[in-house]
This record gives sequence, structure tokens and C-alpha cells, in this order.
Amino acid sequence: MTTTTATPGPTPAPLVRCVTAQNPSPMTLAGTNTYVVAAPDSDAAVVVDPGPEDDVAAHLERVRAAAEGRRIALILVTHRHADHTGGVDAFHAATGAPVQAADPDWCRGGAAVLTPDERIDVAGTPVLAWHTPGHTSDSYSFAVPDAGAHGAVLTGDTILGSGTTMLDHPDGILTDYLASLRRLEAAGPLTVLPAHGPVPEPLDVVARDYRHHREGRLEQIRAALAALPEAEAATITPEDLAPRIYPGLTGTVARVAVQTVAAHLRHLREG
Repeated sequence: MTTTTATPGPTPAPLVRCVTAQNPSPMTLAGTNTYVVAAPDSDAAVVVDPGPEDDVAAHLERVRAAAEGRRIALILVTHRHADHTGGVDAFHAATGAPVQAADPDWCRGGAAVLTPDERIDVAGTPVLAWHTPGHTSDSYSFAVPDAGAHGAVLTGDTILGSGTTMLDHPDGILTDYLASLRRLEAAGPLTVLPAHGPVPEPLDVVARDYRHHREGRLEQIRAALAALPEAEAATITPEDLAPRIYPGLTGTVARVAVQTVAAHLRHLREG
């Protein structure tokens, strides 16, 4: 199975079920992973990331099947991107569940916006809301403790199951992202449940690797700037610099590379 088609599977961690939406692409890998969180004896469940608008009716039925008869009592959103939020209104209308997100544009049913380190008790288990900005400013990860293991954390796009994530500059800021990775690294060897791709290495390992990757990219950009005349280095744009850092890219992936380089340049220029 390739990294672009691999998924976490239906039961990737205690208290958590996964249903992967049918929206595979180079950016979404096998598709958007929707998670269902519930204690075994709970009659309620929490859904994290309803997924895209396309195929939403069929996806909702698969999510309901994963809930195994439990009432969907709350819908959580890791961040605002359409492959995570496109299904919000359909899920809310069909289940009546409130929708909670950091961005008020995606809250439904009178739910308050997420707050950092909020504890959510709905489905017989606490869900801890960790603000982990960087991919976007509104990015949250959701930790699900488990007494019998180390627990799991649903990382949205902050950490993926394969490869590394993009920074949606100017909203996504590298300074914030590095701080988020340090926080996740310090949380220990939790199981990572990403919004795209399979389960990767434990949280402390993959967060450290992600941080080292970004720090290495910063060094690469520093070296590229140092090789330029001072005046050119001071004014070079992300569009001109990105092909030197990410040669040979085209289309959507090339546009993402420009955003990522822009975030790194901002970090270097603003200190």
C-alpha cells in the first residue's frame, strides 16, 4: 500500500473510529479522515472533521455506521479548510449536533468557539482541545486520553500521516508552527491520528522530525539568500525563491511551495 492510499484503518486507537472520505488527491493523500470518538458504554459520540462537501451524504452514513448507533452529540473542526469543513452543514442538519471550531464562521447550533486547553466532556471521555496554529491560525489538535495506553491526539493537518504539511501563509505562520511542534513533542508518545494519511510514528518522534525538517528548511533558505547579492536577497520574492528550494514543481504543489517559502522568509526577515 502506498503512502497516498494508506489510511489509519477503522479502529486506529482505543475510543476512536476512523472513516476516510472519498476525496483522494496529492494534497489530501487517501482522503480526509473523519474520526468518531466515544467511550464503549456511552450512548453519544463526537465527530471530528466532517470532511468535504462532495459525497457528503454517503460519507455521513459511513460515519453513522462507525458510531454504532450512538447519537452524534458534537461535531469538532480542526481548522477551516474546505476538505474538513465542506460537510459541516449537512452533518449539522442531519444530526442536530452543534459544531464547535476556533473560527466562528464554522460554529453551528449555538456552540461557542474553541478555547485553548478547553476540556470537552460529551462522549464518556474527555477530549482536550489544544491550539496548535501554524498550518492555519485556527488549527486545533484534540487529545483523547486512555487509561489503558498513552492515548491519542487527532492532529488535523498540523501533522500528517505521510510527508509534511504546508503552511497556509499569510495565515499560517512558521513561528507559531514551531511552537506548536515543540508543544506536541513535549506531550510524549501519544498515538498520532492525522487528518490525512495513515498513523505515523508516535507523537514525540514525529513532532521532533517535523521540527527538524522545518529548521533544516530554514537553513537551506538562509544558504540560498547568502548566495545572492545583498540587495537581491533583501527583496527576493517567495515566487522567485521557491523554484530554487523546490525545483521542478508545477501546479497546486508549486503554489503550496511558494506559500511555504513565504512563511519561512517571513520568519527570517521578522526574526
